[in-house]
Amino acid sequence: MDLKAGLWQQQSLKLAMTQELTQAIALLQYSAQELSSFLENKALENPLLQVENNNIQPINPLIDRNRRKHTKHTENEWIEQIAAKSSIMEDQLINQLSLHKYSSIQLKVIKYLIENLDVNGYLISEPEEISERLRVPLELVEESIIVIQTLEPAGIGARTLQECLLIQVERENFEDHLALTILTDYFVPFAEKKWKQIAKELQVPIQKIQEVFDTIQQLNPRPGSRLEQENASYIIPDAIVERFGDGYSVRLCNDSIPKISFNDHYYKKLTTSQDSQVGRFLQEKVQDYQWIIRSIEQRKETLTRVVSKIVEKQTQFFEKGREFLVPMTMKEVANELEIHESTVSRAVKEKYVQTPIGTFSLKSFFTSTIQTVSNESTSSSQVKNAISSMIETENKQRPFSDQEIVEILKTKQGIVVSRRTVAKYRDQLGIASSSKRKRFD
Repeated sequence: MDLKAGLWQQQSLKLAMTQELTQAIALLQYSAQELSSFLENKALENPLLQVENNNIQPINPLIDRNRRKHTKHTENEWIEQIAAKSSIMEDQLINQLSLHKYSSIQLKVIKYLIENLDVNGYLISEPEEISERLRVPLELVEESIIVIQTLEPAGIGARTLQECLLIQVERENFEDHLALTILTDYFVPFAEKKWKQIAKELQVPIQKIQEVFDTIQQLNPRPGSRLEQENASYIIPDAIVERFGDGYSVRLCNDSIPKISFNDHYYKKLTTSQDSQVGRFLQEKVQDYQWIIRSIEQRKETLTRVVSKIVEKQTQFFEKGREFLVPMTMKEVANELEIHESTVSRAVKEKYVQTPIGTFSLKSFFTSTIQTVSNESTSSSQVKNAISSMIETENKQRPFSDQEIVEILKTKQGIVVSRRTVAKYRDQLGIASSSKRKRFD
């Protein structure tokens, strides 16, 4: 091996990830809300960049930078008050109590227990731990837990799913001794649908076990969800598809994205300075502004092209409905648009499109290809719809196995899939296996 020192010339191709390129990539994958936040932050860094939201005055970098420092804490508190769930569950439970019936110490324990309920209404701390932390007798903690478990909705204050269901059965089905016995002594095998074993040991018909199952299916495993008021979530579409004559038009929804402009007054004011550092600062901020303008325009162009291509390839979906979604991959779209697959992936990330038939995630239009016996192809979503429809109409006393579904799809619909694929799609649809779908009545 030659290890002599020396100088050689060598040519190579390398892609240098500059800061501008990295930020451009990030800008492409921003949703409308994220882009708006990014531009507002940039306006605070760059005095030459003015950001103006609809019905909102422009951000003045000379004034707002100092004002924002003093008001940031207040704004955060105000925003948190809007988004916070507050203590809805705690207030509703405490309002059910007859406060005069309990001593001040027990009320302290009860309120502490209520504060330690999770969003599902389950007690997340052990009684021994609470007893030690509050320095009260364990018996008082246990009594306080029972008090909470008498409140509405039934099941609140339970420590496990088993206890939650037992509380509801005891309160709503006083004479259903079989349900109480099964939940108390056979909870795990019952959940695993080992019903024949339970029926044999209890000497009851398996149809009775099925009736208990139907009863328990009506119970609420998350009683706290009835008290917690969830915040409404809103989707702002990034693009809008509209019917235009015999075809469709695509336009970007830029209403939520602030308008940006160059602060020419501030630039002229600073150019009069003879300080070289000020000159370099201005040059840097002008380049930053120009880069942002170019990146936003490129983002608009890329997003418009990708959405237009989706509409072009999924016309049947927009005209006839979801079941007509054709197979389409990001690689296929990227090749037709002559861009990289990762660019398509970033363009559709966490973005939504508003269409005449509803609002959809852009990612939902990309589905894998499933072969058919006629050498044509269908999408995975169409296969899922076929599996779902088949299971809905099956004989519940003799449900289809995954292998039977494979054969039916092949013989009746010409769709070729493996048993493992059927199992995967069934799990994604939230459909149980055939043994757990079986009924005995």
